[in-house]
Amino acid sequence: MVRILLAEDDGTMREYLARALERVGYDVVAVDRGTAALPYLERETFDLLLTDIVMPEMDGIELAQRAAALAPQMRVMFITGFAAVALKDGATPPNARVLSKPFHLRDLVNEVDRMFEIGSAADI
Repeated sequence: MVRILLAEDDGTMREYLARALERVGYDVVAVDRGTAALPYLERETFDLLLTDIVMPEMDGIELAQRAAALAPQMRVMFITGFAAVALKDGATPPNARVLSKPFHLRDLVNEVDRMFEIGSAADI
């Protein structure tokens, strides 16, 4: 089973995303900020870090950089409400993806499925 660590500071969005991903079979651990994600990354293994970019205490880009040092094989997908946010070259893990808010849950699930070459999210 694919394990996802979700870091999203908006409680409603975090719950919404976690439920949608769990509904299609992903194992999701959800936290409310980047600093809360670090202990999980240090003691558990995840296949995907799904993180908002703009969060208090530690933004998603810094979280992804720290995650890459702890778990270089883990994939990364950024979700952001700021479509114009520029990700600096070398600041993010190679092959990281960006999904801009607002998006339909089907789009999120399809992107995650594509990352792991899994079927489609037709039932979302």
